[in-house]
Amino acid sequence: MILVDGLPAASVDARDRGLAYGDGVFRTLRCQAGEPRWWHDQISTLASDCAALALPAPEAACLQDEVRRVADGADCAVKIIVTRGSGARGYAPTGMSATRIVLASPLPPHARPDAPVDVHARLCTLRLAAQPRLAGVKHLNRLENVLARGEWDDPACFEGLLCDASGHLVGGTFSNLFWLAGHTLFTPPLDTCGIAGVTRARLLRRARRLGLAVQVERHPPAAILAADEVLIGNSLIGLRRLARLDDTPLPDAGWRRPLDELVHEDLD
Repeated sequence: MILVDGLPAASVDARDRGLAYGDGVFRTLRCQAGEPRWWHDQISTLASDCAALALPAPEAACLQDEVRRVADGADCAVKIIVTRGSGARGYAPTGMSATRIVLASPLPPHARPDAPVDVHARLCTLRLAAQPRLAGVKHLNRLENVLARGEWDDPACFEGLLCDASGHLVGGTFSNLFWLAGHTLFTPPLDTCGIAGVTRARLLRRARRLGLAVQVERHPPAAILAADEVLIGNSLIGLRRLARLDDTPLPDAGWRRPLDELVHEDLD
């Protein structure tokens, strides 16, 4: 089911700026039995992303109702899109009313409960461009991710890791990246590029409950090859362990399960 501004529809105006310019934001979340998971985190992050683009954020109660309508009691993935709306040609963002799109899809195979928790990844050749104004924002212009994902067609490769122009790790094409060394959890900063996911935020604010220090630092790919354990995560898959990067096997220090449980606990 698809709702556009609260009404069933399968299309938007061809002049919509989300289509023309990528002028908008989105969030993908998981519903369980029709209820959106981590709703407070999701709606807060959506509002923050809207503010970064000077977009009006949807009213939370209205949006939650629409998410429940499209989910229709199912375990599924729901995508929320907010664009600046339709208007005359040209870049000037004036005189428009935002468009709100909510759509549900079946959970992809890699997000189902029986999906493997140990996965393989590759290091992509594409480098992410720096744009501090948009850093961390899940905006609609995801062409870099599309091009990076086009670098492989091996079904055994689950994810591709991306670096910035200086060769420092940023994250995956659809996930955030973490690694552990001793009792320290590392993740790249997202101040010049990359997406700040809800799973990342939940993990970073909770990791100290397990006695972990948290370091948000720039590192080259060599850092994860020397790590005790490497994890990726997003709102659909939770946390998965990278068992291999290209041809290099990666160790398992036993952190994935307790950290994944911590992310999913209803603590705050």
